[in-house]
Amino acid sequence: MEPHPDSGLGTVLTALARSAVATSFAPRPPGASTLIASAPQTSAHTPALSRREATFVTLERDGALRGCVGTLTALRPLGIDVVRNARLAARDPRLAPVREDELAALRVTVTVLSASEPIAVRAFASLLERLRPGQDGLTLKDGGGRRATFLPSVWRSLPEPDRFVAALLRKGRWPQHLWTGELRSTAWPENLAAERYGARSFTG
Repeated sequence: MEPHPDSGLGTVLTALARSAVATSFAPRPPGASTLIASAPQTSAHTPALSRREATFVTLERDGALRGCVGTLTALRPLGIDVVRNARLAARDPRLAPVREDELAALRVTVTVLSASEPIAVRAFASLLERLRPGQDGLTLKDGGGRRATFLPSVWRSLPEPDRFVAALLRKGRWPQHLWTGELRSTAWPENLAAERYGARSFTG
């Protein structure tokens, strides 16, 4: 049986993300196309790296988050999106910038997202029943421009749907009564919309 054309892609993506962070400390960091062309094994995955994909890059050290940046919509070729998000994650404005002496200790995860699909609900109880723990990434957004998302990996620390959704509401800074009360009996806010997506994660 011939190997799947994307076999080994995860190793390439995590190595590319790590290289993007490492070279970001140079006075003139190489562009994404240059980095992709010079990275080992990328030539075997040119079709996959050229597909438009939405990705997140997560950087951790000793279990602590050092940066996480990504996009929910496929706007760029996969390889370019990974380089961009890796460099932005190293300068995540919520955290102190990644230092060059941390590189060897970083745990790098690249998450490739599937297209989002709306979840047609108008009650939190319905949303909680339709979520698939461990599988669904979830985005909540409203008509005022507020939006927040959790990747499927967040289920590992928040395995119950009510805790998962409440924490996402808190992350998005929706009113406190939404995420501190009994979620199943809380009224669904006007103009709130929910979307879910799948993801493939690679760590290296």
